[in-house]
Amino acid sequence: MTGPVLAVDQGTSGTKALVVCPMRGVIGSGSAPVRPRYLPGGRVEVTPGELLDSVVDAGRAALAEAGEPVVAVGLANQGETVLAWDPATGEPLTDAIVWQDRRAEALCTELAAHAPALRETTGLPLDPYFAAPKMAWIRRHLTRRGVVTTSDVWLVHRLTGAFVTDAATAGRTQLLDLDTTRWSDAALDVFGLTDERLPEVVDADTHIGTTAAFGPELPLTGLLVDQQAALLAQSVTEPGTAKCTYGTGAFLLAQTGPRPLRSTSGLVGCVAWRLAGRTSYCLDGQVYTAASAVRWLTDLGVISGAADLDTVGGSVPDAGGVTFVPALAGLAAPWWRGDLRGSVTGLGLDTTAGHLVRALCDGVAAQVAELADAVAADLGAPLTTLRVDGGLTRSTLLMQAQADLLGIPVEVSALPDVTALGVGAVARLGLDPSLTVAEAVPQWKPSAVYEPRAGAAQAAERRARFRAAVSTLLGDTPA
Repeated sequence: MTGPVLAVDQGTSGTKALVVCPMRGVIGSGSAPVRPRYLPGGRVEVTPGELLDSVVDAGRAALAEAGEPVVAVGLANQGETVLAWDPATGEPLTDAIVWQDRRAEALCTELAAHAPALRETTGLPLDPYFAAPKMAWIRRHLTRRGVVTTSDVWLVHRLTGAFVTDAATAGRTQLLDLDTTRWSDAALDVFGLTDERLPEVVDADTHIGTTAAFGPELPLTGLLVDQQAALLAQSVTEPGTAKCTYGTGAFLLAQTGPRPLRSTSGLVGCVAWRLAGRTSYCLDGQVYTAASAVRWLTDLGVISGAADLDTVGGSVPDAGGVTFVPALAGLAAPWWRGDLRGSVTGLGLDTTAGHLVRALCDGVAAQVAELADAVAADLGAPLTTLRVDGGLTRSTLLMQAQADLLGIPVEVSALPDVTALGVGAVARLGLDPSLTVAEAVPQWKPSAVYEPRAGAAQAAERRARFRAAVSTLLGDTPA
């Protein structure tokens, strides 16, 4: 049995670090904020140094709280956030363009004829959400110098000197061949990135190198993109099982096992993880705004924070005819219309803050339900349960709305910070190849299970109202 590991989750709005002991669980934690800048024109960027500082600060805080040494480090990352940097010095040449950023929209429009071939090769629709369009935009508009990569490559280089990315993160670029998990020459050519120096694609459980960033020299033995790390931590390892993480956005991932699927329902086919040379795949659907929509309501003064969702929303029995499409940063899967913006309809003089909160919860839950339907269509069988994690799962109102609109039980993870726990498990596998995945992953158990309470007719009516509002958005904006 190996000793404790340091598991670091570098996220959009902050970094969380845990010291995880295989026998005692979490024995130390730390966090550090990250402050992306939300700019006009759908631009979202962050200072790269802030990402690195947050990793080091959170990691050191977790180690200080644990008060005992660790044997390895694992790092989870944001996935589609990119920057250019100098490989000789490690210095950034640009700010980091965050996954939510839409500035590559025109470039994607220009490359639209290549979209079917790209989807077939990489599993991904052509959209500014993914890394390659942002990388190409940087090369066209900011700098030709250095290398241009996802943020994990830079962070790992600064920590260890290595130039690598894991297969699941590489799969978020739109430059990886989904079948071979190798860089695709054809995709690189489409984006004008043929001559780029690209990182080595490695297994998630790989001994990358060592780092002294957290104090004593430690091996970095685990790398995995955030949503896939959460998938692993929730033991979603069998085909047909699924989880949804409610963070800045909401992300539903369904395991498909050793076979890559190209979705016909608007989802993303991607690598779940490559462990010990064996690749598992998943289907992935995104809701761009979940907690960020709650923050928007907070900034407007409707509520004072996410903790208010249940008290304010609980002041009314339903949404009072209000329908909220929370596409505040565009509509993602299964529509892929990042140019659209959200809508609130059905407002009246009797509309209260409670109605708006209820409508927001219904809107997020309805969009996740659309993703679950798309998964069922691709897999040929409906989901029977959904495992969920993330800060918004603390809202009884949202979780009950989710169970009602899905019509299946929603199981809330008893473990907080599942992304960090997932990459901690990967780090343990990288340190001790004799371990099985089941031995490395914490035992999964729900803290609560929400059973559907709404009748089928009522749920269908709520979902039909949401779909009608989405149809209005789609119809009012030329494709």
